[in-house]
Amino acid sequence: MEIQFSKGHGTGNDFVLAEDFDNSLNLTEQQISLICNRNFGIGSDGIIFVVKTEHSEMSSLLQQEPDCEWFMDYRNADGSKAEMCGNGIRVFARYLIENNLASIPAGGTLPVATRDGVKDLTAAATGFAVDLGLFRISDTALEVQAKGLDVQRPALEVNIGNPHAVVALSSVEELENLQLVYEPQQSQPRPDGLNYEFVVPADPLITEGVGKIQLRVYERGVGETLSCGTGVAAAALAVRHWSGLGQNHWQVRVPGGELGVKVFQSEDGERVGLSGPAEIVFSGTIEV
Repeated sequence: MEIQFSKGHGTGNDFVLAEDFDNSLNLTEQQISLICNRNFGIGSDGIIFVVKTEHSEMSSLLQQEPDCEWFMDYRNADGSKAEMCGNGIRVFARYLIENNLASIPAGGTLPVATRDGVKDLTAAATGFAVDLGLFRISDTALEVQAKGLDVQRPALEVNIGNPHAVVALSSVEELENLQLVYEPQQSQPRPDGLNYEFVVPADPLITEGVGKIQLRVYERGVGETLSCGTGVAAAALAVRHWSGLGQNHWQVRVPGGELGVKVFQSEDGERVGLSGPAEIVFSGTIEV
């Protein structure tokens, strides 16, 4: 079987995108893993199937948002399903627009269905901004051990539709010494796994009204990636929580570039948004 694909990235977090409008491809986890393999396949942190929402597992979302035509079927590099991907959804929007499958009207939004519900995207100066929705912070006394750290470190759990454990480090040197070719280990069982963010706050933390942090991330089902959109948001929320300052605007540096995080109030509670670039870099055909 030949599959037409495109390759895209958001701050180095890269994805294969393939059209599957009627949700009929049904690739196995092994096939997806091979496509994402950097030695034997195209190479990516995950694969995104472009599916019509009406044919997807999330078709019920059309009752909530009838204009939500497209479902982002995101899979990790190991083939496992994921609830959301903050960089992936911006690349998904770029793909839809460049292929004339959708548009964002001036002052309007593009609703996209995900396993974590409908996410609204808008055009931004840096590319696209996405409302990631409500979040939940839990201090469960979780501890994380990572190769390169001398002892276990406390972690704050942040859920943005998918689960994160954020660990504060004391210096950029500690961050650089991490060996994230090895998966970090946590002190409490988490059946669905965790994404791990290791963060160093800037000194001073806030400059000209913007909080600044730097981080590296280990994504479940993938390994270390150059960027992770929901992980960036989780890290900013964790540092915001620790600082107690209520800072709402953040600039986050990852190995692949910079992303913006904004915390804002809604009638349902505080929500978090993510903004940054999204690019399609090439297209081709692969035989599976």
